[in-house]
Amino acid sequence: MPHDTTFLEKLLDAPGPSGFEVRPARVWREEAASFAADVRVDVNGNSFATVNPGGSPRVMLAGHIDEIGLQVTYIDEDGFLYVDEIGGWDPQVLVGQRVLILGRDGDVTGVVGKKAIHLMTPEDRLKASKTKNLWVDVGAKSREEAMSLGLRVGDPAVLAQKMVRLAGDRIASRAVDNRIGAYVVLEALRLLAAEPPSAAATAVATSQEEIGYSGGGARTSAYALEPQVAIVVDVTFSTDVPDVEKKELGEHKLGGGPVISRGSASHNEVFEMLVRVAEEEGISHTVQASPRSTRTDADAIYLTRAGVPTALVSVPNRYMHSPSETVSLDDLKSTARLIAAFVRRLEESTDFTPR
Repeated sequence: MPHDTTFLEKLLDAPGPSGFEVRPARVWREEAASFAADVRVDVNGNSFATVNPGGSPRVMLAGHIDEIGLQVTYIDEDGFLYVDEIGGWDPQVLVGQRVLILGRDGDVTGVVGKKAIHLMTPEDRLKASKTKNLWVDVGAKSREEAMSLGLRVGDPAVLAQKMVRLAGDRIASRAVDNRIGAYVVLEALRLLAAEPPSAAATAVATSQEEIGYSGGGARTSAYALEPQVAIVVDVTFSTDVPDVEKKELGEHKLGGGPVISRGSASHNEVFEMLVRVAEEEGISHTVQASPRSTRTDADAIYLTRAGVPTALVSVPNRYMHSPSETVSLDDLKSTARLIAAFVRRLEESTDFTPR
């Protein structure tokens, strides 16, 4: 049966780089309001949706809704825009791309410019592009004309790439990392709404993960919720592509199911329960070692207040931080199923204290 991607596509296509997540967050809350209670947004741009708010224990399901992007730093007298990176970019990916600038009066389309190869010296051709040496051309002839389009210094931008369907159950999008995390936790909550658990389950679409070097929206939302257990959904590197070292990253493939992190900010008791649930539910999965930081929202949530037993469940993703990040829809579905099954097994007496 074909996957219905209507909501997912709308969510992925909405432009919302870190710090400017309003549009995808609004899409997420509108969908959540169709089945969840207490749908809201906080001052930091985190969105919340709860099922069984009076239940126990309190469980937080977090996926960040921001994406990497660009920000205008200068508009020169000829109308060219210069930009800096929001989040981690390989500047080679930017060359020749079309971008969507979120201006004051509406979206403005531009193209990323670079000196033509014909005009480069042999030495220049061997050098990697740097973002500071690229520019955005919106077609304006002057600074005044660019500003008349509603453009200002500080405006955010994303690559002008929409979600596409590939063969089988696979999709590609610029915003897979990690809007699909926000999607999965909401789909897990949808499953829980159909058969409410004993726990109070809150899905959170967190903000500013890609630039959240001190925890971003995950830290503030976890502080407010005071969860007794948390599951973070993010993406991880799919290693079923050429030139990837499986000895370092493990063996994780598209269609192989969720990847459960072990170590670092993934609490071992929660990890063991997740693996047990996956086995009982017949959900294919792999395990990923995280001997240091996970570089996800889990790192912030794990150390919030007096500590939160936290697990990280990831979706295999090809071509990370590019306009064509690729995932399997079956993996999204099985990850949501695993999380919902985990939450249903929680009881008021569930204790993750290692003894």
